[in-house]
Amino acid sequence: MPPHTLSLSYDDLPLWSAPFGLTLLDTIRMKTLINVLDIGSGSGFPLLELAERMGKKCMVYGLDPSEEAIRMITEKKEARGIVFAKIVKGIAEEIPFPDEYFGLIVSNNGLNNVTDQAASLAECYRVAEGDAQMVLTMNLPHTMTEFYDVFEEILQSMGMQDEIAAMHAHINEKRKPVDFLKALILDAGFDIKTINVDGFKMKYSDGSAFLNHHLVRVAFMEPWKALLPASMAGPVFNTIEQRLNQIAAEKGELAMSVPYVCFDCMKPKSLKS
Repeated sequence: MPPHTLSLSYDDLPLWSAPFGLTLLDTIRMKTLINVLDIGSGSGFPLLELAERMGKKCMVYGLDPSEEAIRMITEKKEARGIVFAKIVKGIAEEIPFPDEYFGLIVSNNGLNNVTDQAASLAECYRVAEGDAQMVLTMNLPHTMTEFYDVFEEILQSMGMQDEIAAMHAHINEKRKPVDFLKALILDAGFDIKTINVDGFKMKYSDGSAFLNHHLVRVAFMEPWKALLPASMAGPVFNTIEQRLNQIAAEKGELAMSVPYVCFDCMKPKSLKS
């Protein structure tokens, strides 16, 4: 196998979401002769892993709005010779499949990023067949609370009350509490079998290492800076970096909490007279 092709066989799952993904896989009840939907397939997990684990008696579909994700997954699928997986461009609010098409629906931290969670869950209910399982993982409001505590401390010291309010709104927009998510799922019509709340720590040598980590730079830094006036982004984050470095020096390391929840749900069997 050529080196480029071999490289496509790895790295479906970013380290950030790996603990979520392991919990998701442990929660799935394997079946045969069903269609499977993965919402927000990103770089290929759990779409490709499920396609290989479930074998030729199932078809696993990935749904993602990103052309880059579709290209990446298509290349990986072809490199591995995975036949029973397809990636489709689309959004969770308008799932492009017929009613009662899927026996399993999964999303690994994908429904955090949709525009309308209630509409997305209503669509999941529509395309799920009776007795279908739905497994969702999502990160929770106290994600990186150690960073946000310092962020708020610095903003408070600078008298930036509007920016503090914007920060809390940003957190609430992306990370909903367990009870809020539970209510959305139940309102959509699903039963919930279990709710598994867990978490892990991401450790860094200091604040500079944290703020310069590629995950933070690519996924978090731009939205954080967008909460501030452009002229204040540099001074605020320089001060945050100094404070995080001070905390790391006092504690010997900098640890960021990442709590998450896994919902194991089921669509009730339809009652037919």
